[in-house]
Amino acid sequence: MSSTVVLVAGGGAGWEARAMDALGARAGVVVLKRCVDVDDLLAAASSGQAEAALVDLAAHRLDATAVDLLRRHGVRPIGVVAAGTTGEQAHARASRVGIRTLVAEADIAEVAEVVLAPERPAVGGTVARDDLPQDPAAAQPPAAGALREPGRVLAVWGPAGAPGRTTVATALAATSAARGRATLLVDVDPWGGAVAQQLGVLDEVSGLLAAARLATSGVLEERFATVLRSLGGRLEVLTGLPRADRWPELRDGVVEEVLDLARQRGRVVVDTGAPLERDPTTDLSGRPGRTAATLAALAEADDLLVVGTADPVGLARLARGLVELGEETGGRPVHVAVNRMRPSLGWSTGEVEQMVRGFGDVASVTFLPEDQAATDRALVAGRSVVELGEGPLAAAVGGLADTLLGPVPGSARQSRQARQPRQARRSGPAGGRTRVGTPALRRRTAGTTRRR
Repeated sequence: MSSTVVLVAGGGAGWEARAMDALGARAGVVVLKRCVDVDDLLAAASSGQAEAALVDLAAHRLDATAVDLLRRHGVRPIGVVAAGTTGEQAHARASRVGIRTLVAEADIAEVAEVVLAPERPAVGGTVARDDLPQDPAAAQPPAAGALREPGRVLAVWGPAGAPGRTTVATALAATSAARGRATLLVDVDPWGGAVAQQLGVLDEVSGLLAAARLATSGVLEERFATVLRSLGGRLEVLTGLPRADRWPELRDGVVEEVLDLARQRGRVVVDTGAPLERDPTTDLSGRPGRTAATLAALAEADDLLVVGTADPVGLARLARGLVELGEETGGRPVHVAVNRMRPSLGWSTGEVEQMVRGFGDVASVTFLPEDQAATDRALVAGRSVVELGEGPLAAAVGGLADTLLGPVPGSARQSRQARQPRQARRSGPAGGRTRVGTPALRRRTAGTTRRR
């Protein structure tokens, strides 16, 4: 019969000696090392020999990152709750750092049985605990009036070449807020976010990095509002990385936790980075790769918007990007915004739409006209393009918002949209033609194939 190998890190607490005696007396349990502190525990866990770690729940530097590293090395953490700590305090601390099994100091004589018992899986985003009773007040369901439906997450992605991801993301977020929806704009671009600069936020403190630090300490949920910037009305912003070289400060799981909390505040629009390739050294280094933030946002999103440009190079990149995105997301339907569309390119919107639909499962295609004057005014003013008055680009963004966010209730757009499905059945997007674009368009996208 194989034995369960255990590490112990009590930091000199009174229960540590009694735990060593209880574990040593139990058949099938072997104590590999009595660690000095959490750093020593992590070093011992990296050997890959241990299966469980008994650690003081209040130990210094025991945070979510340390627990993640233990699990990555195949070590199950078990927290020991010191005498005098209430069950509510212990449960809150365990939830913050991700420990699923607790044992009270008064029950340390039975710790060997806890070590040998299988760990309960996390349920509903919380952790299961073995030894401490749930607080009766916490066990009560929330009042019906307190329930709030979480908001949807829209991830804005686009291939390399600055197709206008940030411009579109900020415009959609501003439009959503102007229509009366509580909206949170989140910048997770690991190559250096531009949302703060585009909206005139001069504070160099990164909201995303501040959220990462709070998540590591296990207090992000109660302090999430402190990392957000209000831009007036119903729009809030979580600013991104101030410099591209600070991406290693984003630990694994931060983006998912941020988006889960963001949903609770309303509609969420996420600006992401362009690269999708996974770092082959990630498994060796033990830390997430640079594209992990973008991939996490795409995985968490309810809706995906792909932004590309209408010029020949941009369309070729868009075609390849749709194929790569489909491979990464399992072929989920996406919405496409073709940016900087202009008559001088020589092809119609119908021809471009046919080409785009040939490279993925495309739910809708929207064309945004080139309006350099409006874009320049918005950048200089530190505003989104929809906040500077009417114009062709602002009007097109309004149509895109109707598609992605739903039209304003009672508006003329809503009435037209209700009639659109019947009209769409009578005539396809390009008059029933099956030819994919003009010869020039087909040459531009040659060599790019849709994944079947």
